[in-house]
Amino acid sequence: MKIRDAALGIYTHLEFVTCVTAFLPIMAASHLRHRGDVTQREPGRWMRRLGRTAGSLTPLWKFTIEGEPPPDIQRKAHVVVANHPSEADPFLLAWLPWDMRWVAKEELFKTPLIGWALTFGGDIALRRGDGSSVRTMMTECESAIAAGISIMIFPEGTRTRNDDAMRFRDGAFDLAIRTKAPLLPIAVAGTKDLRPKTAPWIARGHACAKILEPIPTENLTAEDLGALRDRSRDAITAVLPDLRARHGY
Repeated sequence: MKIRDAALGIYTHLEFVTCVTAFLPIMAASHLRHRGDVTQREPGRWMRRLGRTAGSLTPLWKFTIEGEPPPDIQRKAHVVVANHPSEADPFLLAWLPWDMRWVAKEELFKTPLIGWALTFGGDIALRRGDGSSVRTMMTECESAIAAGISIMIFPEGTRTRNDDAMRFRDGAFDLAIRTKAPLLPIAVAGTKDLRPKTAPWIARGHACAKILEPIPTENLTAEDLGALRDRSRDAITAVLPDLRARHGY
């Protein structure tokens, strides 16, 4: 079984590269066609199709989405946050049934293939620790939310090394309060085993994302930022033990 899974892991790497290479010309054309659209809705849909296709073609991974999205999420922008156990998270979250622009660290945009896909998919780059980059990112996110597209942020800022979510950073919650967009927490479980942070391989397994109840922000101010951040993290961490127990993680 280990030899077979190792062979399937090699196949999966090659399949991912093939999928990205095949999708890039279409994504580039969509990016060019919609370059003036602040929502980047159509390029983002191609990015989600790429994630779903690549995830579906490997026999090693199985994904499940639990919970119901807010009924107005395609019309009313939300700030979506999730814990970040693994590089496999975007493949899982590509199955969420609504449009979003993602915020990702700038280094990813500089990598071959994946960086081009992020650019053509309309995602937003952030140089961590750089105030100018943070302000540019926030301005672009605010414009996108005003135009009706949700924003996806991993508030931990990096992948975790264990099962516990790390401290959440303030940016996503500042954005939600400033734009009055509802905050939508997503709990992610199981992806760490599919693509461990400290290991080069892809492993067999099942992962799940659970859509939680949105948190309104209309009446919140900057003074409420810490409470909103902690409430979101608490909501995510509260459901992780049940997800792990039910799915055997």
